[in-house]
Amino acid sequence: MARLKGIAALIGALVLPLALGGCAGALVVGGLAAAGGAGYAAGQERGVGGAVDDFTIRNDVEKAMIVADPQLPAGINTTVYEGRVLLTGRVAGQTQRAAAEQAAGRTHDVRAVYDEVEVAPTSGIWDDAKDAWITARIRSEMVLDPDIKSVNFDIDTANGSVYLIGSARSQDELDHATRIARYVPGVQRVVSYVEVRSGAPIAAAPPAASRPNAVQRSPIEVQKL
Repeated sequence: MARLKGIAALIGALVLPLALGGCAGALVVGGLAAAGGAGYAAGQERGVGGAVDDFTIRNDVEKAMIVADPQLPAGINTTVYEGRVLLTGRVAGQTQRAAAEQAAGRTHDVRAVYDEVEVAPTSGIWDDAKDAWITARIRSEMVLDPDIKSVNFDIDTANGSVYLIGSARSQDELDHATRIARYVPGVQRVVSYVEVRSGAPIAAAPPAASRPNAVQRSPIEVQKL
C-alpha cells in the first residue's frame, strides 16, 4: 500500500502545476549549521561501504518498526546517513511516534535519531505529490550547481518542510545548499542535519573504530517569512 501511494505521489509530482509560484523568502533561526547504483555511492563522502551499511540500517529500522506496530512504516519515512537516522512523516498519536523513535534507537549501529514525525492526520496523495515535486526540484538544482556535491546530501520533504541530512565539505557549501532549498516554491521551512566535514572524505578516513565518536549537533532550521 505504501509503495502504491509513493508511485501515485511521484506521478502527481510529474504533472503538478507550477502554481506553487513565487520565491518564498526564509530566515535562519537555528543552531547547527536516493539514488541507486555503485557509481552514485562511490561519489559520496561516506563511500560504497558506508552507503551499504546505511541501507542495511534503514531496513533493520523499518523491520523494528513493523514489530512495534505494523502500521508505522506506512506513515513514516526513514533516511539514514552514516548511522544517523532521520524519521519524518505523520502518525495518528504520540504513542506511535514514541514507538517509532524507540525502535530506531534500539537498532544496531545507529549513532543518532532525529525525530521529525508529526502527530497529525495522514497526508493525502496530492500532499505527497507536492512534497515529491519539492524534493525533485531541490535535487535537480543541487545536481546542476557546480559548487555543491549533491550526492552528499539526502533530501526529504514532509508537509512542505524540507529536511537535509548528509555531509558538506564546507560551511559555505552547506549554506548554499540551504539557500537553494528555502527558495523553492511551496517550501515552508528547511531543517538541516548536515555535518560539515572538511579534509579527507569519509571513504578515505580511518575505520570508524579508530575515530573518536562524533558530537551530535543541533539542526539549523529555516522558517518561511
